[in-house]
Amino acid sequence: MTEQMPPGWENQVPPGPYGQPGYPPFGQSGSGQPGYGQSGSGQPGYGQSGSGQPGYGQPGYAQPGYGQPGYPPFGQPAYGQPGYGQPGGWATAPAPGGIPLRPLGLGDILNGAVVSARRNPAATFGLAAIVMTVYGIISAVIQAGERPQLARLSGTQQAISNGRVLSPQQVNDLLGSVFGAILPSLAVGIVLSFVLTSALSGMLSAVIGRGLLGRRVGLADAWRAGRIGPVIGASLLLLLISICVPLPVVIVAVVLAVLHVTPVAVLIGVLGGIASIVFELFLLVRLSMTLPALVLERISPASAIKRSFDLSRGSYWRLFGILLLTRLIVGVASLVLTIPFTIVSGLAGGSGSFFSIGTTATLASVIISALGAIVASTVTAPISAGVVVLLYADLRIRREGLDLALRTAAQSDSLTGEEFDSAWRPPASGQPSAW
Repeated sequence: MTEQMPPGWENQVPPGPYGQPGYPPFGQSGSGQPGYGQSGSGQPGYGQSGSGQPGYGQPGYAQPGYGQPGYPPFGQPAYGQPGYGQPGGWATAPAPGGIPLRPLGLGDILNGAVVSARRNPAATFGLAAIVMTVYGIISAVIQAGERPQLARLSGTQQAISNGRVLSPQQVNDLLGSVFGAILPSLAVGIVLSFVLTSALSGMLSAVIGRGLLGRRVGLADAWRAGRIGPVIGASLLLLLISICVPLPVVIVAVVLAVLHVTPVAVLIGVLGGIASIVFELFLLVRLSMTLPALVLERISPASAIKRSFDLSRGSYWRLFGILLLTRLIVGVASLVLTIPFTIVSGLAGGSGSFFSIGTTATLASVIISALGAIVASTVTAPISAGVVVLLYADLRIRREGLDLALRTAAQSDSLTGEEFDSAWRPPASGQPSAW
């Protein structure tokens, strides 16, 4: 029986081994038909275009492939926009004073307060040391002058506790000591502390505000820029506000007590006292930006109070948490710094205790205690002021885009006082906020 072959196969040569003559290369057919990826009879193969256009993945396709020329490397932004962490992003915000000019987090604020103080130690720690030394010397002199009156008061108190009846002369001497020496000295100390603390806060606000732009100022410049008079006036207004909050409750409770409505007076006193404390905390936080606004924006005390109230709107709990944490940190640091002086003062005071100076404390113990207070205040006062100023700057950056004005001002090598003030000047009313 004759073996039949398909038509067209008569002249075919059997293929040899792979790679030998007669064996078609990989991807081609031995019958002259187009193989995989080849074109034949005008038909396009896979990846080819029958119309003369390049196929997918072939040169000439409009979009570049990943990693090809024209395609941005991995992690780089397209269309010329800066990505997070790239130049122009938040992570590379300029920091001429060691503090980035962008919205600040808790770590930025706490670390920035320390950095701003360390970068200009003469106008921060040095200024605090001078002011607190003046206060410490005057306080030590006042305490030394009070020692005889305190000793006489302690003897009178001991006699009363033993059941002795005081003579009219002893009563007159007691009242004279209290109203003639002790209370006036106490009032002088309170006023002195209030004035010096307010002045120090104003000067530190000016120093740290200029430190944001990398500017270092001397003691004379800090005194001029600190606006001592307006700062003391604003502090007095804040003090009056804090006094007026519980005043109505006290008046009502006293009137009811005089009218012999004791249960109602006690109830109003307790509930009103709690409400007054809550409202005092509310005002303390909302008005905490008053001094930085007063010093840096060069506005009046009343305008600074209103400005602080407006800036802190919607940020109460954040401000409350950061300010509370700062107070805790500063309190612990002050305690640690004063413990050695308190122990030495107790040892030098004879009958004085280790944690307080008794009425018979020696002059050495008074001086040592004053030195401890000076050291603690010198270290902690610039940190507290720095946190408040940075909180103020952060609020303005988030609400008014202050960072743009500060970046522009920081680029000037010769920034005058007027130019610095214009950088901190608040925007015109009606301007939309930046954040």
